[in-house]
Amino acid sequence: MKKKRKLKRSVRLKLWFLIVLFPAVIVLTTLFVVVFYMFNPMSVANTLKDAPQQLFEIELPEENIPLYQEAADAFGIPWTLLAAHHRIETKFSTMDPLLSPVGAEGHLQFMPCTFVGWTHPTCSGKGQGEIPEKEKTDPAVIAKYGGYGLDGDGDGIADPYNLADALYSAANYLSKNGAADGKLEQAVFQYNHSDQYVDDVMHYYHLYEEQFPGR
Repeated sequence: MKKKRKLKRSVRLKLWFLIVLFPAVIVLTTLFVVVFYMFNPMSVANTLKDAPQQLFEIELPEENIPLYQEAADAFGIPWTLLAAHHRIETKFSTMDPLLSPVGAEGHLQFMPCTFVGWTHPTCSGKGQGEIPEKEKTDPAVIAKYGGYGLDGDGDGIADPYNLADALYSAANYLSKNGAADGKLEQAVFQYNHSDQYVDDVMHYYHLYEEQFPGR
């Protein structure tokens, strides 16, 4: 009988803990968290700001690094800046299709008139143009109209949908707009006239500089 009574008492104590103490622990923990964040508002802001990136971040494909380095070295700019552009523009080419609603094309999202050249007779406005497909990828036509498009892999075609060509073209653009002289933010702003765009690209530039020191 004594054993049964002890067993019943043990059960009652466990039930009492679950009913009374466990909710109290939860309440106290919640209060602690609330008080902590009340006195650390920046922690809340940073947590909320970083949460989407932490949850949905896309890792830089390391197999792309030699491509970034080759194109960037050809124009004297940091390869990490080129990688940051690739991340922002098409999430490392995972965007499908590689064509934006406003007509930007390829891995690094060039407007046709920027790629081929704004002196092309069909170019005006936002830069969609009415450039024939054959002319869009012809290095001779691009040279004639002063575009930024380049044949990065030496196959005789400058194609924004070819990753090597797109990277060389983007490196060319960034270099000529200040990146080769260390004016990275200026060059990024010329690529897309948006302060938020500059902040986004520079965020990943600094991130990759930290992740791949010395490469």
